[in-house]
Amino acid sequence: MRLREIADPDHLPALDLRYANAHPALSLGAADPPPRILLLYGSLRERSFSRLAVEEAARLLRFFGAQTRLFNPSDLPLPDQVKSDDHPAVHELREHALWSEGQVWCSPERHGQITGLMKVQIDHLPLEVGGMRPTQGRTLAVMQVSGGSQSFNAVNSLRLLGRWMRMLTIPNQSSVAKAFQEFDEAGRMRPSAYYDRIVDVMEELVRFTVLLRPHTAVLTDRYSERKNAKGSIELVPGLAPAAPRAHR
Repeated sequence: MRLREIADPDHLPALDLRYANAHPALSLGAADPPPRILLLYGSLRERSFSRLAVEEAARLLRFFGAQTRLFNPSDLPLPDQVKSDDHPAVHELREHALWSEGQVWCSPERHGQITGLMKVQIDHLPLEVGGMRPTQGRTLAVMQVSGGSQSFNAVNSLRLLGRWMRMLTIPNQSSVAKAFQEFDEAGRMRPSAYYDRIVDVMEELVRFTVLLRPHTAVLTDRYSERKNAKGSIELVPGLAPAAPRAHR
């Protein structure tokens, strides 16, 4: 398993419990089953701030009642370097993506863009594999960490990629500037407005994931895919072919 273990998964010292909503899905009348969220990060450094940021995000998601998986990309090959279908790390990444209902992508900003590692992970997620879609119709939250002043280049690129992967990217996002100042020696994020924004983003991700859950099939149904299904017209329950219209 290439899932990364998170230290102190339920310990949230920077969260002010007086204002925290432990079950944001309950107000929507849907807490079961818990939302399933996959988290991806974009750096393999020993002290990777994108990894530390998604570890904080995963702790918050657990607090909000979600299930989480944090993928470790250290064994991934480059796209086209090997036959992807036969590589165990690629196969596992795709399995986790299929398991998920929502995802969190967090990349460092490097040369004004997302890292190659972040793009490699997304490139290994096809729009369709074996009749299944690892990303289509899933919710997405985007985050970035920066070594200098605050920027939004990486999150803007991640939003573009999310749209291309047919995901539903939530409105809120997180950009942590001077990330080296925002984490203590143990790798935990210090209380700050940046931390509060991550709380907001994860709370919103849970809500959007639960809201969209009953409608995923309808939202991802497409004419072109029905047309290419070789006669299988009723792909969505209740969908009937339209009566032919006479041309005037």
